[in-house]
Amino acid sequence: MLNISNNPVPSKSEVETFSAFKKAHRTKHYKVFNILLLSSALFGMIVLFLPWTQNVSGTGFVTTLTPDQRPQTIQSPIPGRIEKWFVREGDFVRKGDTILFISEIKNEYQDPQLVQRTNQQRDAKSNAVNSYKEKVKALEGQINAITTERKLKIAQAENKYKQARYKVQSDSVDLIAARTNQDIAQKQYDRTVILQQEGLKSMAEVEDKRLKLQETEAKLLSQENKLLASRNELINAKIDINRTAAEYAEKLSKAQSDKFTASSAQFDTEAQVSKLENASTNYEMRTKLQYIVAPQDGYINKALRSGIGEAFKEGERLVGIMPANYDLAVETYVTPIDLPLIHVGESIRVQFDGWPAIVFSGWPDASFGTYGGKVVAVENFISPNGKFRVLVAPDPKEEPWPPNVRMGSGARTIALLKDVPIWYELWRKLNGFPPDYYLPKGTTATMNRTP
Repeated sequence: MLNISNNPVPSKSEVETFSAFKKAHRTKHYKVFNILLLSSALFGMIVLFLPWTQNVSGTGFVTTLTPDQRPQTIQSPIPGRIEKWFVREGDFVRKGDTILFISEIKNEYQDPQLVQRTNQQRDAKSNAVNSYKEKVKALEGQINAITTERKLKIAQAENKYKQARYKVQSDSVDLIAARTNQDIAQKQYDRTVILQQEGLKSMAEVEDKRLKLQETEAKLLSQENKLLASRNELINAKIDINRTAAEYAEKLSKAQSDKFTASSAQFDTEAQVSKLENASTNYEMRTKLQYIVAPQDGYINKALRSGIGEAFKEGERLVGIMPANYDLAVETYVTPIDLPLIHVGESIRVQFDGWPAIVFSGWPDASFGTYGGKVVAVENFISPNGKFRVLVAPDPKEEPWPPNVRMGSGARTIALLKDVPIWYELWRKLNGFPPDYYLPKGTTATMNRTP
């Protein structure tokens, strides 16, 4: 041993003289200490085999179960200017209560009698529609009358044509008879002349036959002229049929053209009436939109536009409202690696900000100050924060959530997973493995998806 100090080391006999050495080396203390070590080791071994519930923690905030129960802002669908407020911040309003009154800022809607004037224009156009309807009816009656008269006139002309045709046939027969008579008279005259030359007939008889021949020739000419006149009348009757048909076709076309013109004007006026009715309805609805009303029962949170006379655009937010009736839920976020372990309908423990809790994440039965929840929706698309959104609703089988919890307050969630021994959980943590993947009983991988 190196002599690096001038102070000698006391011998063992000198050390035993000290009272502290005597107290430290008592046999009784050794036995108690050994028992403690053995008990601790035995307790540690037992604890390693205790069940431990794997879990996935997440952070989020309190929201509502349905979108229509969340805080919203009231917008104006038309531009305007604030004229009067009927509420104050913090007031409770019923659905349909007036919140504020606005006035128009566009020139085309500033006429206070705009609706009445539009209705007058609509009524005038409606009267014009009735007039066109009556005109159409009158023209239809005129068309029917022209059609009936055309049938009668054409029938009359056709009868006249038939009469002329029959007269031509009669005159043709008379002409044939006249020619036959003329031939007979010519033959008689010729025989009489021959007999007179032979001395059998007198000159008076010859003159008589000549006179009779001339008479038959005159009747033949007269009958030919009569036949030509009858044929001319037949042609005129046929022309009269065509002329009558063309005349009444022109009248009918003109009446139908007037009818179509009146019908077109009627349809155009009806379209104008519909347009004016639409404009009148729009003006009436726009007038009602000047009163901004509460969409549901709730509390006025904050006036986003204040003052009197302040103008705003359409769709601009005016005031915020918090619904009075709502169902609380927690919107929490989990990492992508933990998403396959979250299933709809599974239990989750929730810790709210402001409510003290003693949490043993692996032993939910030993945790105090947490509240039960059920997973109702798991988002299938990642959120801007790089995590997946999970919606948790109160578990009806557990203790009700605190009534004083407000929407927007923070919340921490612990999703309870598979039960494993503590030694397995320690081994998993030391190796950096994720929690064990599992599926609830009676479910499949496709049932975990939410629409």
